[in-house]
Amino acid sequence: MAASAVVVVRVVRDNGDPPGPLGWALLLAAHITIVWRRRAPIRVMFVLMAILLTYHSLDANHTAPMAVSMAGLFTVASRTRPRNAVLVGAGVIGIMLSVKFSEGMAEGAESLRITGWIVSFLLLGVYVRIHRQYVASVVERAERAERTREEEARRRVAEERLRVARDLHDLLAHSITLVGVQTSVAAHVLAADPDRLDRAAVAKALDDVAETCRTARGELRATLEVLRSGTDEGGCDEARGPLPGLGSLPDLADAARTAGARVELNVAECQAPPAVGAAAYRIVQEALTNAVRHAGPDLTVRVDISTGDAALNVTVADDGVGAKEPAGTPGYGLVGMRERARTVGGTLEAGPRPGGGFLVSAVLPLAPASLGGLT
Repeated sequence: MAASAVVVVRVVRDNGDPPGPLGWALLLAAHITIVWRRRAPIRVMFVLMAILLTYHSLDANHTAPMAVSMAGLFTVASRTRPRNAVLVGAGVIGIMLSVKFSEGMAEGAESLRITGWIVSFLLLGVYVRIHRQYVASVVERAERAERTREEEARRRVAEERLRVARDLHDLLAHSITLVGVQTSVAAHVLAADPDRLDRAAVAKALDDVAETCRTARGELRATLEVLRSGTDEGGCDEARGPLPGLGSLPDLADAARTAGARVELNVAECQAPPAVGAAAYRIVQEALTNAVRHAGPDLTVRVDISTGDAALNVTVADDGVGAKEPAGTPGYGLVGMRERARTVGGTLEAGPRPGGGFLVSAVLPLAPASLGGLT
């Protein structure tokens, strides 16, 4: 507004044709009106056009209000739809040319000059509007990308927490169950007949406890090393070596046997991806742990690993009494097994067998869409 006022003063001074009191009042009203051009550009422009029509009806300098008119046009073009800018621009051109015609000054050069100024400010406003929209879209895309990165980071953190929970559950539940069974065996042997103590049986039970503790400590250390190093999941990493897979199932069976279970292990020859093999291993591990913990004495467990329809079929069946959790204390073993199966695109079902015992059955695709989150 200040710049426009300076232009008015210089034009009046240079042309030597000052407006009268009413003309000055109209110019002042136009400059006051233009202050609200950003809030309501169309309405302000209509008010300006009415003021300018009144001003041009006076015998005064008709170039003086040019600056305030161009400011209004620029605001309309830069802040409203292009159609509005075209309509307002056409109206201003019509007003200016009608004034010139009424004064007999509408020769071609003058008309082109007026039209050129108006079109130039309209185009400048449209350019500013397009540039402003472009900058806003760039900022919006950047903010959306940042939100996406934050959501992805939160998702990865949640997945990592879930993975760690599964790992610790599988590791600690399995090891603690075996240690509990083995120490119970040692205590039973010690209390059965102190006069005829079977030292070899006690020593074997305690050796099994020590071996289980060493294995658990090694796996726990490897898990913590991976968490500290932040290595990605895959078939192998330097911190932990290869993921447990189908080749490690005999060790699981031996550990269950030391706890008193009879384990029948049948593993078909197959080449499973590391993540699928690891999922199968953890499912069998949890199923054996649950069987040893819940199925009662004289337990027989049959583990079958076979292939068919481009999938790895895992079945663990026991002939015990089945799982019995105290009311209000649900476990996480079955939940963890189902999560591991879903991670590699598979399914898992678990429940009591019709003839007694418990059955865990999983189908794991050999070429899953997503492999990850397994250890």
